[in-house]
Amino acid sequence: MKRVQPKKEAETEISKRFFADVARDNRLILEAAGEGIYGVNAVGETTFVNPAAARMLGWEAGELVGKDMHTTVHHSHSDGSHYHNQDCPIYAAFRDGAVHEVADEVFWRKDGSFFFVEYTSTPIRDRGVVVGAVIVFRDITQRREAEVRLRDALSEVGRLREKLERENAYLQEEIRNEGNHRGIIGKSPAMQQILRQIEIAASSRSNVLIGGETGTGKELIARAIHDASLRSDGPFIRVNCTTLSRAESESELFGDLARDRTGRIELADGGTLYLEEAGDLPPEAQERLLQLLETGEFPSHGEMRKLDLRVVASSSRDLKAAAKRGSFRSNLYYRLNVIAIETPALRERREDIPLLAAHFLSGVNRKLRVSSALRISEADMKRLSQYAWPGNARELQNVIERGAILARGGQIRIDLPEQIPAYHVANAAAQVVTEDGRRDRDRANILAALEACGGKIFGHGGAAELLGVKPTTLASRIKSLGIRYRKVSPREPRPH
Repeated sequence: MKRVQPKKEAETEISKRFFADVARDNRLILEAAGEGIYGVNAVGETTFVNPAAARMLGWEAGELVGKDMHTTVHHSHSDGSHYHNQDCPIYAAFRDGAVHEVADEVFWRKDGSFFFVEYTSTPIRDRGVVVGAVIVFRDITQRREAEVRLRDALSEVGRLREKLERENAYLQEEIRNEGNHRGIIGKSPAMQQILRQIEIAASSRSNVLIGGETGTGKELIARAIHDASLRSDGPFIRVNCTTLSRAESESELFGDLARDRTGRIELADGGTLYLEEAGDLPPEAQERLLQLLETGEFPSHGEMRKLDLRVVASSSRDLKAAAKRGSFRSNLYYRLNVIAIETPALRERREDIPLLAAHFLSGVNRKLRVSSALRISEADMKRLSQYAWPGNARELQNVIERGAILARGGQIRIDLPEQIPAYHVANAAAQVVTEDGRRDRDRANILAALEACGGKIFGHGGAAELLGVKPTTLASRIKSLGIRYRKVSPREPRPH
């Protein structure tokens, strides 16, 4: 008795004959096509594969025909997780009779690698019955990689734009900042010594600590060091530590990854970070800054990267005393105090007062755009030269500007108090140093100079020149203070 094939087997045979006819009748088209094309019957078996598909999949066409195509090339997602054939859009085409277009999946090659594809699975009907599907696909790996690179590039552009915007904001802040001069005014011996120290500091890579009373031009010195250094083409980023609270110091200095905010320390990469009134840095910020100075590494966008910056710090308070009291980290103090520069008070360089007054008055004339330049009388200039200036050059500038506002007949009106106010007296008393304190300060200053100059005392670039004293005087002080040091030989590297 003749056996009757089950209905499913009969449909499979019909499907195979149908696709064989399709492949034969369209052989030239299939071979010429640049896209991968293959057919599957109603049970998911491969019926034909064109050369482009075989080449992209790494199989011979004969090796794929008759195989379950999903199990062979579509079995897993890109992350390696299983892709069940019930979820496969290719098989869905001959199950629901609809066209399925997919833009971002992967096909697996014979060697176990995968590539990203976009494909269309179109159901095929024979006499109204869905007998399988034809799949047309193309390799989009290069396009997808280009899109990823573009997204990364756009993200980097966004980060750099935010960095530039913050740098611009800082620059605008500096432009608005009063007294933001690049030039240092003065011909007194004290200022000539400062200029020599600036030259030596600029030629070094070491950190610098600038001390001195409020209003003595510590920021001008910091900028002059930066401008004269090899870092002059890099940024000069100023941080006013007195305005930093504990809550905001973290994001302001070190950035905020959650808000994609670049901190001022990272902005100073390749340039100079100026810490104004460094003694007011919150303890947490002191600790992180110390780690940066010790390792040179900085966390940025989830990874550690090397930063190339130089720190110039200033303080109107005695940081060494603060370190002894424990209110400032002693190891950070020594990291900052490699080269020490002490700015002289204005009363210690009275011969510079007329030069400074004329400079400030010139600035007022430009600002007010007066028809005829304002001037200072000889008597008033004498008063200016004899005044104690507890507020130093900043107070002198304020007096000149106030006098210009009150000017009559082209001559500014100088208004000075008859005596130093009580709060200035208190400030002066607070700055009195005992003999032991003076010896400790002198000892630390000389040691810092010797370290910065590699132990060299005499000649150009020596500690005597850095400190602005005669070499014989410095040698005598070294002996009287009991300082022991080792001179670095020419073959040894200088400290940085």
